[in-house]
Amino acid sequence: MHDMVIRGGTVVDGTGAKPFEADVAIDNGLITAVGKIDGEAREEIDASGKTVTPGFVDIHTHYDGQATWDAEMAPSSWHGITTVVMGNCGVGFAPAKPDRHGWLIGLMEGVEDIPGTALAEGMTWNWETFPEYLDELEKKPRTVDVATHVPHGAVRAYVLGDREKPGAVPTQDDIDEMGRIVAEGVKAGALGFSTSRTILHRSIDGELVPGTTATKEELIGIGRAMGQTGHGVFEMASDLNKEWDEFGWMGDLSRETGLPVTFAALQSIAKDIPLDEQIANMRAENDNGANIVAQIALRGNGIVMAWQGTVHPFVRHPSWVAMEELSWDEKYAKLKDPAFKAQLLSESAVMPDEVDMVPVFMVVTQGWGMQFQMDDGFNYEPQAEESILSRAEAADKTGAEYAYDLMMSDDGKGFIYLPLLNYIDGNLDFLEDLQQADDTVNSLSDGGAHCGTICDAASPTFMLEHWVKNRKRGTLSIEHAVKRQCLDTARLYGLNDRGVLKPGYMADLNIIDMDAIKLEKPWLAFDLPAGGKRLLQKAQGYAMTIKSGKVTFKDGVMTGETPGGLIRGPQSVDILEAAE
Repeated sequence: MHDMVIRGGTVVDGTGAKPFEADVAIDNGLITAVGKIDGEAREEIDASGKTVTPGFVDIHTHYDGQATWDAEMAPSSWHGITTVVMGNCGVGFAPAKPDRHGWLIGLMEGVEDIPGTALAEGMTWNWETFPEYLDELEKKPRTVDVATHVPHGAVRAYVLGDREKPGAVPTQDDIDEMGRIVAEGVKAGALGFSTSRTILHRSIDGELVPGTTATKEELIGIGRAMGQTGHGVFEMASDLNKEWDEFGWMGDLSRETGLPVTFAALQSIAKDIPLDEQIANMRAENDNGANIVAQIALRGNGIVMAWQGTVHPFVRHPSWVAMEELSWDEKYAKLKDPAFKAQLLSESAVMPDEVDMVPVFMVVTQGWGMQFQMDDGFNYEPQAEESILSRAEAADKTGAEYAYDLMMSDDGKGFIYLPLLNYIDGNLDFLEDLQQADDTVNSLSDGGAHCGTICDAASPTFMLEHWVKNRKRGTLSIEHAVKRQCLDTARLYGLNDRGVLKPGYMADLNIIDMDAIKLEKPWLAFDLPAGGKRLLQKAQGYAMTIKSGKVTFKDGVMTGETPGGLIRGPQSVDILEAAE
């Protein structure tokens, strides 16, 4: 008698093999058989006409605070994700001395656009060291498994204290102590270490994050200490400035330690090196014995702009800034006033003080040819003729006027999509070859972060709906797409017990109606602690998500089951003989 048997589905097993019809048996949280299963089960699930996949493994999220208070782990858990890796980009909340709590919250709020008030109210701070933070995470049951990196920002602040400022140069003793803390965290269960070296990442006070100005000696010193533990991934977001020779030291670090180094590979106006050159530089190092892996996004990394969001084209106009202390109802009343509209449209935006942020600012406030109206059924690979510029010209309006009216739609809840990164060509063609490569992984969803600007936690659903089903410029096979989000992401982080539907592997699965799979329209919710806001997006088509043999979501609704826990370090699997 099996605990559960899923019968008659089309199995896409995560290995890249062709789909096949089979039953799947589950016992004690593990898959025990895949094939024709005659034995009975305590729970029978009919998957006829549906696709059965492994649970998705998302390796780039920022649930570091939310995971301490939230069991549902939305929005990632709504999109077939059963494992998340957080602590990316060098930001997180451990280690943390008591007098640094506010500073770490400000760092996370500035870099990842997570409301500081929500973090301040939601977290208990029942920890100081990184191992103590892992112990706290382990106490909370969830719908998904969580794993994490040791974040550079927290480590640097812990060691340098008041000396931690942009441009601060640590002593060798400081570097040794940072390495000790990172190694301690990895030994306790962290999957690696993360840092950030991009001007786009700043604290809430506008200061560059700690890793931005770190020397290669500091980074290699920390990586070397992690390497002595025998495992761990070194993760980085970077502008890849040529003078930093990022690929050179990443290659040296990987060759010396034998560990994988992974970085965010994006088309970006903030990067000195074009994406194709990034990939070429990576491959040159790999040809010389390194193990560097590029994390690629599945679509343009887009800012979702709205009146109540964090960013919109008029956010630095004097008339908008003057309303900062007003409630939304008061702001909306003014926005409906034709006189106020005329005043706002007549103004120029106040330029940022940081010169290096001006190009981004100009695209946000005036880049009408790169901005798109998010209608129902919005296509995240929009063409130039769909831009606000084109639609404004057709409507005999200025771009600014069209954008204003667009955001006023739906009672002031209209959305503008701005693919700030990864959309220089006005399409996603450049990702086709990268998604076939063994030295890249699908990533960069930023689940749990950018609460008022980005909603990319739905990336697995976008992969299925756009790349597998609907893309007119060329699609991916479902077996390859699922492998990219399951086996490939899991293996990079040593999670060898999941991402595949075979006997002995963890019983993390999705049962999907591919005919119905579809992203719904995003919305702004105010459901974080202290009423904090976040962009959310649900999906149609997930009949069930199963975590460790328990149905956690049915038709997109949480069942109440919370079998997810904390992952400590790499995971292995004992392959079982198939049993009927």
